[in-house]
This record gives sequence, structure tokens and C-alpha cells, in this order.
Amino acid sequence: MGKIGEFLVVVMVILMFLLLLGGVGIFLLVKLGKKAAVKARQASVRLSTHVNAMGTGDAAEVERLRLDLRREVSLTRQAVEHAQREGWGLGDLPKLMADLSVQADVHDRQLGMYAQQRRISPYVDHATLDRLREHQAKLTAMCARIRADLLGDQVHHSATGIADLSSRTDLEIEARRQAPDPLDEIDDLYRRTMQERKDLP
Repeated sequence: MGKIGEFLVVVMVILMFLLLLGGVGIFLLVKLGKKAAVKARQASVRLSTHVNAMGTGDAAEVERLRLDLRREVSLTRQAVEHAQREGWGLGDLPKLMADLSVQADVHDRQLGMYAQQRRISPYVDHATLDRLREHQAKLTAMCARIRADLLGDQVHHSATGIADLSSRTDLEIEARRQAPDPLDEIDDLYRRTMQERKDLP
């Protein structure tokens, strides 16, 4: 009877362990499924934006503005992140980039709403479209200015590194040259002197 009881306890422990593993597995699968659904939604939004941008008219133009803005913000964010990894003194630039990204997202949603309304309704609100274009120009100009400033910093850092490398190269080449032997110099001087005496009348 004791051996059977021990066997049942071991079986129960194994079953509990398997149930626990199954629960953890299901939890992870649900979490992974949610992330996949969010990624798929984002990909479908991007794809629909690309498809809609291929058309003609105001709605397609607005979709192209959305794509341009996303590209500009992405390039600028990458430049700022690269500068942070390099350890450059950026001041409040990362905070500014975060605020700019938030504002770009707001503008992107406004462009998306305008494009959707424009596809559905034949009536055009030219004043709103002009304001959206103006906001777009300001946001992309800010991104370009940030990238230009960071590129200037990168060129400056690069110039400092190149100058240092050049001076080290000069020193290394100079160190590798063999110093002239003083005896050879004396011998050469003696030969020249003797040659000059022979040449005299």
C-alpha cells in the first residue's frame, strides 16, 4: 500500500508540473499572438498607405506626404540614436527628437483622416490641405536641420580622428627610418674633399 501511495504522489507531482508548463506555454503563446497581431496591423496600415500613394489626386498626394514624413522622422531618429551610441554631447536633442516624433505621429493621423475623407467625399477642403502641407514642410525641415547638424558633428569628430591618425602615421614612418651612420657621413665628406682637391689645377 505504501509503494502505491508513493507512486500516486510521484504521478500527481509530474501531472502538476506538466500542467504548470502547459499554463506557462499558453500564456506565452497568447502574448506572442497579441504582439504578432499588432505587428500585422501596423504592416497592413503601411501597405495600404503605399498602395494608396500610387494613385492620383489629393488623397494620393496626402498619402505620399505621410510616407515622406515617416521616412524623414525615421532617418532623423536613427541619426540621433547613432550619435547617442557614439557618446556625443547632444544636450536636449534626444528629448526634442521624442517631442518631434510625437508631433509627427499626430500629423500623420491628421493626414490619414484627410486622405480617407478625400477618398470618400468629392468635396475638397483646400484650406485644410494647405495647412497640412505647411505643417508637413515645417516638420520635414526640422528633421533635415537636426540631421545636418549631426552630420556636421560627425564630420568634425572624423576630422579630429583623421588628424590624429595622420600625425601618428608620420611618427611611425619617421621611427622606422634608419638613422644615418656618422662614420658613413665622415667617409662621404672625406671622399668629396679629396675629389675637390684633385679637380683643382
